[in-house]
Amino acid sequence: MKYDFDEIIVRRGTGCVKWDESEEGVIPLWVADMDFAVAPAIQEAVRQRAQHPIYAYTLVGDDYYDAIISWFQRRHAWTIAREHILYTTGVVPAISCTLQALTMAGEKVVMLSPDYNCFFSSIRNSGCEVSECVLQFNSSAHRFEVDWDDFEARCADEKTTIFLLCNPHNPTGRVWHRDELQLMSDICRRHHVTIVSDEIHCELVMPGNTFVPMATVDSDAIILNSSSKSFNTAGLQIANIICTDSEKRRRIDRAININEVCDVNPFAPRALIAAYNDSEQWIDALNEYLWGNYTALCDFVAQHISRWTVMPLEGTYLAWVKVKDCRDIDSYCDDILKKAKVWVNPGTMYGPQSGQGFLRINIACPRSLLLEALSHIAGVML
Repeated sequence: MKYDFDEIIVRRGTGCVKWDESEEGVIPLWVADMDFAVAPAIQEAVRQRAQHPIYAYTLVGDDYYDAIISWFQRRHAWTIAREHILYTTGVVPAISCTLQALTMAGEKVVMLSPDYNCFFSSIRNSGCEVSECVLQFNSSAHRFEVDWDDFEARCADEKTTIFLLCNPHNPTGRVWHRDELQLMSDICRRHHVTIVSDEIHCELVMPGNTFVPMATVDSDAIILNSSSKSFNTAGLQIANIICTDSEKRRRIDRAININEVCDVNPFAPRALIAAYNDSEQWIDALNEYLWGNYTALCDFVAQHISRWTVMPLEGTYLAWVKVKDCRDIDSYCDDILKKAKVWVNPGTMYGPQSGQGFLRINIACPRSLLLEALSHIAGVML
């Protein structure tokens, strides 16, 4: 089946965060959702459910769990037991509930910086301290890598109880290799640190790369995932926590209920089932299109924006860009917004120090719109 990712879909006036928070004339390449139509099977599943005139409290049935288990088994060779799955309203609530369930105030949570901005707030809102292991760019391997000595030192800190991983990694675009995940696991086990892995981007993987679920490396790791990022259904609000340890799972389930993020809407389970059961060709086609967008971005930057260096993209649809001789990336991105009418995110959102000199661009939009935005930037930021 052919999917038209080039279609321009008007989103202004729909209560869309990405577009309706932007002034008229601004091209928003910031928040991580896509400007593509949702997979046809998902649209149909939501339409069918909407035809019933009552949208009441929702029972999540066997077909929901079966879809998750089948998808991860056939797609990633990961066997999940139904009793290990807890659902909630989103991955960020899942992070916060997991941290609140498994940590005490004042403990430390290790993360790989720069990192997803909500990691910082979830850790601090849970009464814990952020422990940033700053990723290093290996120019010969042309990728960001973990500083293993620093990582182990942070895990060895007696106050550290959790390692919060982003896999694939937002914003650097890394898809962690099995040997890297194994080393993370070995170090965490050595120091009695629990791994919590946010794998919401797991289906967004570029050619030549393979996503490895942390649970296939470390069965004790707690996995947070959702179909929402890959299938562009974030507004439907659903995510899953997979935890094999019964006591930890009980405590997390209790935190989900205490925080009252235990109920989902009637459309979300239908959408997940349609995504995992009937939309595999769509996600494969999407990844091909995203790779084409990334290639177009790299080609345009090489020809027209001399200060930029686009970092390698292994996964996600979020390009990480280094800006040469930039000491204040916040002001630089403000200038892009004011002068070029393009909204991108400053790297400092993902690490006040580690993100300085970088910006993040969401490339999940029709290619013509991406190139239009880049042309605007090139016109004022040479």
